[in-house]
Amino acid sequence: PCLQVNAYSCDTCGHEVFQEVTQRQFIPLAECPSKVCTEHRSRGKLFMQTRASKFLSFQEVKLQELTDQVPVGHIPRTMSIHLYGELCRSLNPGDVCNIAGIFLPLPYTGFRAMRAGLLTDTYLEAQHIHRLKKQYDQMEMTPEIAAKIAELERDPDIYNKLARSIAPEIYGHEDVKKALLLLLVGGVTKIVGDGMKIRGDINICLMGDPGVAKSQLLKFIAKVAPRGVYTTGRGSSGVGLTAAVMRDPITDEMVLEGGALVLADNGICCIDEFDKMDESDRTAI
Repeated sequence: PCLQVNAYSCDTCGHEVFQEVTQRQFIPLAECPSKVCTEHRSRGKLFMQTRASKFLSFQEVKLQELTDQVPVGHIPRTMSIHLYGELCRSLNPGDVCNIAGIFLPLPYTGFRAMRAGLLTDTYLEAQHIHRLKKQYDQMEMTPEIAAKIAELERDPDIYNKLARSIAPEIYGHEDVKKALLLLLVGGVTKIVGDGMKIRGDINICLMGDPGVAKSQLLKFIAKVAPRGVYTTGRGSSGVGLTAAVMRDPITDEMVLEGGALVLADNGICCIDEFDKMDESDRTAI
């Protein structure tokens, strides 16, 4: 939570003082400013009362540019987003979204301000969030969609048509496209009698000569899936694919930052150049 109004109580006279906090850092009050303490020169000390203080939900997220929108030869750009109130916890790692807000400067403080001079950091104070991709359980079934599905059910060649709709710019590879279609659709998770759980999803390994559109198929699947992440094994390590320990810039605590597999949770993670990975990194997956 982010502190909005800080409440104090005097240990000598019991006077309550409220301090409005408008910046990320503030100097707490120490001496009681009431008339009783001033007349008696008792210099009563103020103690913070969290029950009378006002807090607001706060969350800082990092927004990264999509890989298909990054110019050639550049790395994805990132931006800090500040979420307040009801917008907190409205995003999960790996979500694709549009954010509207106010672009504001964030001045440095302390020793960094002396070194930076007139330079400042920037952040976006979010006002509205629009998620572009929804999970399957969040999608609503409209009468138009239900009628279209009922119409496709009566088509005897629906399996081949759906397979050909995957990466239509690539000719052939019908068996590969059918396997990718089954990957997108998924199966039913089964629990056998002894309690063992059999997952309904499958893993696919595409092997072939260079130039047969393996990477194009992976990029199409990552784009179509409600939650898809595309990465390459050549420049990815086991830490980058699973999780890494980072230091939170706000709380200064050690936190876990998810990698590609974590970002693709309940979705599809496409790893290209899988054979170029180190054996230890491949084992970490």
